[in-house]
Amino acid sequence: MTEAAAVTAESLAGSRARAARTVLGQVVLPGEELLLPEQDDAEGPGSAGERPLRLNAGVRSRVRVVCGPGLRRCGDRLLVTKCGRLRHKEPSGGGGGVYWVDSQQKRYVPVKGDHVIGIVTAKSGDIFKVDVGGSEPASLSYLAFEGATKRNRPNVQVGDLIYGQFVVANKDMEPEMVCIDSCGRANGMGVIGQDGLLFKVTLGLIRKERGREEEKKH
Repeated sequence: MTEAAAVTAESLAGSRARAARTVLGQVVLPGEELLLPEQDDAEGPGSAGERPLRLNAGVRSRVRVVCGPGLRRCGDRLLVTKCGRLRHKEPSGGGGGVYWVDSQQKRYVPVKGDHVIGIVTAKSGDIFKVDVGGSEPASLSYLAFEGATKRNRPNVQVGDLIYGQFVVANKDMEPEMVCIDSCGRANGMGVIGQDGLLFKVTLGLIRKERGREEEKKH
């Protein structure tokens, strides 16, 4: 088994990085590296114009590419971190868009910018601990609410439902949530009222519903 794993790893390491656009909808494996075409002089897959995604490419890089679940930025490339199908969503105005790996995972992995609903499980000093279904609870400061100050603290109790978004989410740090947008407004986020029920559903169903909502917007 060890020898087989070593052969697989060696095969992935020695293989040429593939262009992301040629494998959309196909299964990708952990360890694979993906290239993205430059907007200026792309000449087709595998040609001189097919170059790695460069995070600091200066004036040549005119598009913003976001790495979703299952992908990690490794130098100037995209590194696949879990098995699944490669997906891509183009922004409304064109450009790089979002790439992610769609897999049948059961546990949610926090992603920066994701909007989630969590349950307040504890309060430690000025920080609330929120269960979002991940491997560890997310932290939420009492100042991360609209209009919150040291004197005007939000009324948050253990057991409350919180709707917010992630501002910090990576493998080396505890996930951090806020209930305000970039302008300091709640914009619908915060403590959810007492009325209603909370249902747990699969990640696949959530992605489908999110895709339908995005299609309605466009």
